[in-house]
Amino acid sequence: MNEDAASTAPAIEFWFDFGSNYSYLSMMRIEALAAARNVAIVWRPFLLGPVFRQLGFDNSPFVLQKEKGAYVWKDMERQCRKYGIGLTRPSTFPRAALLAMRVALLGANEPWIGVWCRKIMQLNFVDDRDIGSIDVVSDALDAIGLPVQSVIDAAQSDVNKLRLREQTELAINKAIFGAPTFFVGAEMFWGNDRLEDALDYCDAIAARH
Repeated sequence: MNEDAASTAPAIEFWFDFGSNYSYLSMMRIEALAAARNVAIVWRPFLLGPVFRQLGFDNSPFVLQKEKGAYVWKDMERQCRKYGIGLTRPSTFPRAALLAMRVALLGANEPWIGVWCRKIMQLNFVDDRDIGSIDVVSDALDAIGLPVQSVIDAAQSDVNKLRLREQTELAINKAIFGAPTFFVGAEMFWGNDRLEDALDYCDAIAARH
């Protein structure tokens, strides 16, 4: 795509949390699907915990509602078979990943953002590793060839911590209630099964220009 085409290409905002199982499904698919349609991805890591608390939940609805939780993991097994991706039910769910999320926000506009996010999701939902641990985050940064200490220092800076809080507040203000959530302009799409619909909407916008 030339520069003019890139500047007018439709974009999809991808709001996600590393603890979110359905965000995992979208994370492992979105880059290839978006690239095939010349759609840019705007990476929007945010924290689901404060969103749930704003809605009156003290945990994931998949934990609070046992029947829904039991269904969800059967559904995850089916979806992962469908997409050909691995799945190990995490021994801790939802798993906190604050440092990993701060790294994602730090790298949201960097070329390594996609590989970072997929690495963390795989560690959580395939390898069942504690992605909230500084050791696991350090190993993941090293594995993808990033300077471990400098990235962690920048991710843990007061400025970056504040940015993640502000991004989470923005999610609440945009009436986001779960993850993954996608925006194309002002149009909101919720859930992994709406990723293709959001990309179709991008196509429709592109066709009008």
